[in-house]
Amino acid sequence: MSELTLETSPPTVGVQRAPRRLRVGPLLALAFLSLVIVAAIAPQWFAHSDPLAIVPRDAFHPPGWSHWFGTDQSGRDIFSRVIHGTRQSLLIGIAATAIAMGIAIVLGLLSGLGGAQLDRGVGWLLEVLFAFPSLILALLFVAIFGSGIGPLIVATGLGAAPGYARMVRGQILAVRNAGYIESARALGHAPLRIITRQLLPNAMRPLIVTLTMGVGQAIVWASALSFLGLGARPPAPEWGTMLSMGRDFIAHAWWLTFFPGLFIVLTTLSTTVAGRYLQRRLEGRLS
Repeated sequence: MSELTLETSPPTVGVQRAPRRLRVGPLLALAFLSLVIVAAIAPQWFAHSDPLAIVPRDAFHPPGWSHWFGTDQSGRDIFSRVIHGTRQSLLIGIAATAIAMGIAIVLGLLSGLGGAQLDRGVGWLLEVLFAFPSLILALLFVAIFGSGIGPLIVATGLGAAPGYARMVRGQILAVRNAGYIESARALGHAPLRIITRQLLPNAMRPLIVTLTMGVGQAIVWASALSFLGLGARPPAPEWGTMLSMGRDFIAHAWWLTFFPGLFIVLTTLSTTVAGRYLQRRLEGRLS
């Protein structure tokens, strides 16, 4: 009996410790995202200096105690600019994802519930949009309607909409003939009530993870457009704009681009890790 106990105890210990190792990454991701959200709501809690204040005598000050992330060519504090830029970058990511999903829901409902001809028409439209890279679509929109935060949000949302539309269409096709939908129809519920109360909630539930990770992707795309000079106008404290302003000085002032880029990477990575952890939870993989 003692030998049997010794043989079976190591696997038991391994099974108990595995979930703890899996939770370290999501906990760090959620902690960082919590700080990002707080910084977006109340940046003055972290940074006390004006992100637009120009101090020429402090230009190109390297990272140190007085300026944690250094200063730029005009003496502006990089730490304060990164913290205050959190609001714009996060707002762009969330708003662009919301626009993309709104367009996707409309196209998905038309394709999934509108009959064979309408389904083929929407499918053809999506195929045409998929022929262009998403970033190219965003660039085209910004080139037509001009730069700025508003066009940047809409352009990023339009670029991501085709991918979401295809996923929404697939979910609606999978759910529309489910038993609870047939029961609602048999009970005489109105079509709009069935769509809003039964169809959409059940079709969208698996896409929550995609939306979570889509916010980080939208931030990357928006930062890329701002880096090209098509987003927020300088000297706005937006991460992509800060990258664009600092690229001319990267040879002797690396901190101008390093810290905004670091926050873009960490935010995107955190949303991805949090989204995949949420996916495991929804699929019942974690206790």
